[in-house]
Amino acid sequence: MASPPEGVEPAVIHAWSAPRSLSTSLMYSFSERDDMDVLDEPLYANFLRVTGVDRPYRQELLSKMDPDGNKVVKEVIFGPGEKAYRYCKHIAKQRLPNLTGDLMKKGKHFILIRNPMNILPSFDKVVPPSFLELGVAELVAIYSELCELGSPPPVIDADDLRRDPEAVLSGLCEDLGIPFQPQMLKWKAGPRDFDGIWAPWWYESVHTSTGFSKSRRYPMTFPFALYDLLEQSLPFYNMLKRQVRRTTGSLLPPPPDPPLPVPENKKILVWVGDELLPRDSARVSVFDSVVQGGDAVWEGLRIYDGKVFKLEEHLDRLFDSTKAMAFSNVPSRDWIKDAIFKTLNANGMFNNAHIRLTLTRGKKVTSGMSPTFNLYGCVLIVLAEWKPPVYDNSHGIKLVTATTRRNSPNSVDSKIHHNNLINNILAKIEGNLAQAEDAIMLDQDGFVSETNATNIFMVKKGIVLTPHADYCLPGITRATVKDLVVKENLVLHERRISLSEFHAADEVWTTGTMGEITPVVMIDGREIGDGKIGLVTRQIQSAYKVLTAGLGVPIPRNAEA
Repeated sequence: MASPPEGVEPAVIHAWSAPRSLSTSLMYSFSERDDMDVLDEPLYANFLRVTGVDRPYRQELLSKMDPDGNKVVKEVIFGPGEKAYRYCKHIAKQRLPNLTGDLMKKGKHFILIRNPMNILPSFDKVVPPSFLELGVAELVAIYSELCELGSPPPVIDADDLRRDPEAVLSGLCEDLGIPFQPQMLKWKAGPRDFDGIWAPWWYESVHTSTGFSKSRRYPMTFPFALYDLLEQSLPFYNMLKRQVRRTTGSLLPPPPDPPLPVPENKKILVWVGDELLPRDSARVSVFDSVVQGGDAVWEGLRIYDGKVFKLEEHLDRLFDSTKAMAFSNVPSRDWIKDAIFKTLNANGMFNNAHIRLTLTRGKKVTSGMSPTFNLYGCVLIVLAEWKPPVYDNSHGIKLVTATTRRNSPNSVDSKIHHNNLINNILAKIEGNLAQAEDAIMLDQDGFVSETNATNIFMVKKGIVLTPHADYCLPGITRATVKDLVVKENLVLHERRISLSEFHAADEVWTTGTMGEITPVVMIDGREIGDGKIGLVTRQIQSAYKVLTAGLGVPIPRNAEA
């Protein structure tokens, strides 16, 4: 590419990073281009002058570099040059408030990040490590400011760069609007005439390199005196990590994120422990009992017209489950309700929403099965999502019968609404493989118990029947529908029901908080009745809709100012 005419500014590329992030190697890489000149931390002297920070080379640097930051921005960074492009290596903490806004508004920017786990073991060669010296928070601030200016910068990770430098550099060049040049992958060993005065203190390993070296197979032993600093800095690194340009080892574009059933759920707030967190930050400890052994209890709640339907009944069952599981330090009913209401208000969810309410036994002091290790108290999770009924309640669904039998009370009593759902999941897998919406589960004697996710009802000659809740969860929606059947002047029988009776039923439906009242039109390839939704099913659906519109615990809201 031709050089710009004398006196014309080159197009400036700003590279922002923290120390020990391969920033010098990347500068050497760009310096190999035939259309690029480079500047090594041109704002360093301004940083030392303004902050008073000490360095072994402070006096020499201040005497040889211009400490007037705004003058450097105008005359050095954006001054005339001999090449088409100018690459400026910047350390994030050197962007100080005294600098002109042109620094961020002009040129093209990108951010280089590196996991603090890999930075900190070698950081203290020149200066003691600190949160300020690491500069990861400033990198997030730079990213945010550039986004506000309408120019979100590309973000690359040093580990990706070492793993596949050609793919990462090619992608970065594409984002910067410049052609990739293969010579960027190699350079001669030794110092450069553009190295900063600080090079003897910091660049020893770079001077012996001739390209991007592969990452260590095994990490260095972490200096655990810096553990607190690691905890402070990792959230900032992870915020930027989510913005990294993805590469797959080839130059093909990375696969997109899978679509969500309800796209609005991409940005929700989730209650975990005692606080609300963004979706991607909502996590529990690896020492939590729900991770260690599925040791938690849960409820599903639905929101209709500003009210939580059957909230008290669900909380009754939740506390019954915690007692059966011998939980200790269980939060109060009022505290859990308050967390539910805060979550719904924060998300603006007052209708057509569903809550997965989970209470784990809590975090353990060490991994293991025994609840004696649970010394921190329970952990509450309130996961509220925009979620219409999950089944096709207008046309009906198909079921198959699973070979997996429902747990007997002799092993794990299904009346405990616990999170160890392997029994149900195995049946659901069978349903998926058969391309059915769900799978019927039989009890140990071969009678129908429920589906993998719902309770089940049938109609024969005008009589409504449902299995005993000996092996299945006695669902809240199941109990509600039983009451509705009686109120609708229908006959209800609760007894053992064989599979063949369901095959020959006139109507079948399932019940559950997440799916409401769902017609079943086929079981194991047999049409139910005439294969259409029956009159009794529609009668119960209508009655349930009226009930949900009128009942429920109102969600309290702040009074309007």
